[in-house]
Amino acid sequence: MAAMKPRTGDGPLEVTKEGRGIVMRVPLEGGGRLVVELSATEANALSEALSAVAS
Repeated sequence: MAAMKPRTGDGPLEVTKEGRGIVMRVPLEGGGRLVVELSATEANALSEALSAVAS
């Protein structure tokens, strides 16, 4: 029987360039990760939108 591991410690936010896209992995509160693939244009738009609300 496999050991059950708690779904905590999924790690920090990660962003990597994979091929022609950018992959963002966001840890979720209940465990697991949200994985989103973005183009460079979409990543720039996301950066601008986040900067606008974080300031």
